[in-house]
Amino acid sequence: MAITFLRVDDRIIHGQITTRWSKEYPCDAIVAVNDHAANTSFIKASFLSATGKPTYIWTYAEWLEKCDKVLQSQKNYFLITKEPMLMAKILVDDGFKPGPKLVCVGPANDRPGAVKIGNNQSLMQNEADAFEKIHQAGYEILFALVKEDAVGYWPKFRSMFGYK
Repeated sequence: MAITFLRVDDRIIHGQITTRWSKEYPCDAIVAVNDHAANTSFIKASFLSATGKPTYIWTYAEWLEKCDKVLQSQKNYFLITKEPMLMAKILVDDGFKPGPKLVCVGPANDRPGAVKIGNNQSLMQNEADAFEKIHQAGYEILFALVKEDAVGYWPKFRSMFGYK
């Protein structure tokens, strides 16, 4: 399997990714898809030096060019996006089939207008809409900064955003 872990995380790459989740799921390399990080040299450099594993910070356009190579690779990759809307675009709109059917959601900071669902996990309506789209496509969505502190799966929170 080329993709072993799908993550939506507003910090993209940080200690929980490199020290905790890589123990839960086999990982040879990390692919983060985020146009801003890929196009901002100091952000990209900080992510590239943070993991101790081969790390790729790609724009969405670069992802589209390289995603088939990732799937065909003998290596195991994490796929991370900052925003749920981009993960929904990749998994649902683009029809990318990574293998795993679990999307793990990490930190999403409190913001004006966001609904708090857990510690350091808040969602705007457009983010909830993206998770609903992913859910309707057959994926499980787990909200967990780390696995043992998971706050629950998407069905627990759907009604907070108008879904039944």
